[in-house]
Amino acid sequence: MIEIIKVESKSQLRQFIDFPHDLYAGDPNYVPMLYMEQEALLNPKKSPFWQHSKAEYFLAKREGKIVGRIAAIRNNNHIEFTGRQEGFFGFFDVVNDFETAKQLLDTAAEWLRREGLTKVLGPANFSTNEVVGMLVENFDEPPFVMNAYNAPYYVKFVEQYGFAKLTDLLCYELVTAKMPQEVLDFGEKLEARLAERGVTIRSIDMKNYKQEIEKFLPVYNASWAENTGFVPMTDAEVRQIGKDLKAVIDPDFVYFAEKEGKIIGVSLSIPNVNQAQIRLKRGRLFPFGVFKLLLGLKKITGVRVLALGTLKEYRRLGIDVCFYVRNIKTAQRKGMVRHEASWVLEHNTLMKSAMERINGRVYRKYRLYEKSI
Repeated sequence: MIEIIKVESKSQLRQFIDFPHDLYAGDPNYVPMLYMEQEALLNPKKSPFWQHSKAEYFLAKREGKIVGRIAAIRNNNHIEFTGRQEGFFGFFDVVNDFETAKQLLDTAAEWLRREGLTKVLGPANFSTNEVVGMLVENFDEPPFVMNAYNAPYYVKFVEQYGFAKLTDLLCYELVTAKMPQEVLDFGEKLEARLAERGVTIRSIDMKNYKQEIEKFLPVYNASWAENTGFVPMTDAEVRQIGKDLKAVIDPDFVYFAEKEGKIIGVSLSIPNVNQAQIRLKRGRLFPFGVFKLLLGLKKITGVRVLALGTLKEYRRLGIDVCFYVRNIKTAQRKGMVRHEASWVLEHNTLMKSAMERINGRVYRKYRLYEKSI
């Protein structure tokens, strides 16, 4: 018999965070999330999400053993922005048993119905600004930083439950050594032409980090506004993400495009810290995990292009191509061998075209699902 329990105590929240570690024990491609980051995200007293929205967490137990988890999420900013009565499910992990998955999804759907919502999207861990999507293609290697990992049977379960595909999120691979010189030369010439038109590209100024992060927000919200499932970030949320990322940011991989002193484009890439984090037992830094992490950070060979956007009126100037070429050249200089540009919506023809122009290839896919409730 399966028992569904609402998370109400600190110990239950710890079990909620730790369940994936047990589920994927021994899986060479599973990367544990840092416990302290997960706890801060899920804790209503710490996360800025709770300033405007709400959620409930649930655990599934069988014979006293945890066999699944899920979150039901009411993101009021998403509802206000889209005008649609949609909720999310997220933090979904389950053993290979459809009945357990069904009861978890039933529980989340019922909670969302009681909130007056008529459709559920997911998986998304609060919104599309955090970890989003279900892995549906390429289960054979660890995910890049801030991307999801799940067993293949998850896809079967959610589709059997009645979820339909909303959109696919594409991950492009860029291999530094395979980048043709003519592509790099083209990027340099394009950036020079942009400079003649008053558009300049610069790296982030870490001495004024807080102010730089605040400049990032309006461009991000404006350039991603048309994306499926988008939720505008609040000032508090972007400050929190900026705080979380500061320790891993390499300023040589973060760029701003400016025209007449106005920020018109942004590009945020971060080293693939998952290459180091994969060695941490149950996502704990203490007592010895911090040393493993620090040692691993020195051996990182990958970079993820996490967020890249340009204001709509400047999108056809090729600023995105300049950002990517800068990334590749920086990676070559630093001995980085591989980029992941993710994610790109499957119907985003402009961005897909930019990726193809620099020899990017789709090597992994995530999927966002929807279901009326």
